[in-house]
Amino acid sequence: MVAKPIRVGIIGVNPQQGWATRAHIPALRALPDYEITAVGTSRIESARAAAEHVGVRHAFADPRELAEHPEVDLVVVTVRVPAHLALVSAALAAGKHVYCEWPLGRTTEEAEQLAKAAAAAGVHAALGLQARSAPALEHARRLIADGYLGELKAVTVHATKPKGAGGELPEWAVYTLDRATAAGTLEVAGGHTLDAVQQLVGDIERVSATMAVRQPVLRVAETGAEAAVTSPDELVLHGTLAGGGLLSAHIQEGRIATPRTRIELSGTRGDLALVTTGPAGPMGLQIGELRLLGATEPGRELAELPVPEHYFALDPAAVGQQGFHVARQYVQLAADLRTGGRTVPDFEDGVRLHRLLDAIRRSDETGARQNVG
Repeated sequence: MVAKPIRVGIIGVNPQQGWATRAHIPALRALPDYEITAVGTSRIESARAAAEHVGVRHAFADPRELAEHPEVDLVVVTVRVPAHLALVSAALAAGKHVYCEWPLGRTTEEAEQLAKAAAAAGVHAALGLQARSAPALEHARRLIADGYLGELKAVTVHATKPKGAGGELPEWAVYTLDRATAAGTLEVAGGHTLDAVQQLVGDIERVSATMAVRQPVLRVAETGAEAAVTSPDELVLHGTLAGGGLLSAHIQEGRIATPRTRIELSGTRGDLALVTTGPAGPMGLQIGELRLLGATEPGRELAELPVPEHYFALDPAAVGQQGFHVARQYVQLAADLRTGGRTVPDFEDGVRLHRLLDAIRRSDETGARQNVG
């Protein structure tokens, strides 16, 4: 018997631009386990336009009505972070499974509230930490578990993004400049990158961090208006990992030269590196194609390590690079929903990552090393 498709309602669909349009919709359309049945936006007129564009039956301006609709099994939340608490809460109150983009909330307290609500509802609550689903990262994790590095000595991270390069940015990104929206360099680039590090080598236990706003004013590309920046655009971090290894990370926005993310891992038996590449590479680990490099002989240059074909059972060309990691996470989520498994990152993972970001903020504010948790 063929399993019925998982029916999906997406909140936050903009046909012109937006993460749902670029990643979630192509991913879901490519997967036979899913059927998009509803979309929701803040206005019914835009919701109907989005429904027509996507080709679905139901359009909603009220997130509660979308979540309660009998033809919705999974609610996907892809809007700005300040709205996550209300929208995810509505879905959980309706007893529906949820996929929420990262960051989970504006604060750790909001994330904890949502995690408790998800546990009480007894549903699957997936979190969009898509870098975990990158084939090269998954393979690197397997190699590390099999002893490729030996004993880990250190991890070095350099993550750069183009937002603000040349002193300007697109109008849609202006909201990320406000520290109160929790969608800046620390939360997005920092959250995704540091989560990937922890997936590879274990928890970051202590941190010493410095943050700064190095471009206090940016120009809006479409209008020429000036936008004030209150969210830090530079982060320098030193940390201690659970196994005693050391972490050094520099995460920044506004890189004029080609932005990239590079994670180097040094061990007693070998070294590994993960490097974003391709046209989506500047957007970070959660989107960009990743190369895996390695060396196990002293003095040798890092060389390309092949990633086994089974990680590419889903063809990236079918969903586009921006949707590929999202689609792989949806494949895992479908298996979880069918079997009762718990393999995708969930809200409890989000709470732990929020606590790491809190420790970074405390260290920056106090100038002192901080324990995480």
